[in-house]
Amino acid sequence: MPSQTIVIAGASGFLGRHLTDTLRSRGHAVTTLVRRPAGSGESTWDPYAGSYDRGILEAADVVVNLAGAPTLGNPHSGRWARELRESRVTTTRVLARAVAAAGGRAAYLAGNGISYYGDHGDAVLTEASDSRGQALLTRICREWQAVAEPAAAAGSRLVVLRTAPVMDRRSAPLKQLALLFRAGLGGRLGSGRQHLAMISLADWIGGVVYAAEHDTLAGPVNLCCPEAPTNAEFTRALARQLHRPAFAAVPGPLLSLAAGPMGPELLGSLNVRPAALQAAGYAFEHHDVSAVLRAGLGAS
Repeated sequence: MPSQTIVIAGASGFLGRHLTDTLRSRGHAVTTLVRRPAGSGESTWDPYAGSYDRGILEAADVVVNLAGAPTLGNPHSGRWARELRESRVTTTRVLARAVAAAGGRAAYLAGNGISYYGDHGDAVLTEASDSRGQALLTRICREWQAVAEPAAAAGSRLVVLRTAPVMDRRSAPLKQLALLFRAGLGGRLGSGRQHLAMISLADWIGGVVYAAEHDTLAGPVNLCCPEAPTNAEFTRALARQLHRPAFAAVPGPLLSLAAGPMGPELLGSLNVRPAALQAAGYAFEHHDVSAVLRAGLGAS
């Protein structure tokens, strides 16, 4: 693969750091957008003021946006919900317009979430599936995707990265779940029959790099492992790998009350498949919950 010039927003986060390191190790020239005085390999921007170095964006072959406030927070806080939405929508919109203003030459890899689909029960979901319901993250994901469209309208190859929770012991949610299970407090949520989308760090990086390097891949891309477990299957697999019992269960109504607007994320079902990546030829390293957790818990 020839070296590309790549610009990344959100490179200071857990996923962004790993993606940046991998792309540089593959010979790509990466510039990261930062909201402070820039150092080597960085460029300062302020998405809320709409300011950025236009030359940097005009020279890019690929623009990646991973910026956004952490999902982990107080779900009963209106401020948290506003920051969750505004940080994603604003950065995506600014970069989409920047890519469009540069003539749509750069590919635009726009971060998004697997919550786009909403609760579909046991139905198998691919990138062609619809978005349902009015859960907080589902509504945010719809708007998040919509504001990326100016890039595509200008001719850019737009890839919407519908990211499932990345399971790695150094980051949420596995970091918190492992502590809970090790303390003997792990258990299923609600009925446990709902499907959970997830992905290993290696496959998330691999999938995004594949999207950056293969210009035939465009449109929504599900970043999730090929076999989505139920919550009960996930609970048993995590307990088994941590050698801890997991007999507890949190009743659905209690969980809905405690989690507030995040309740649908814990009780809704997302039986998702990474159809676009598989059709494009990407080979997953970790196909199911056992493999994903083994990789995540063994990360160093």
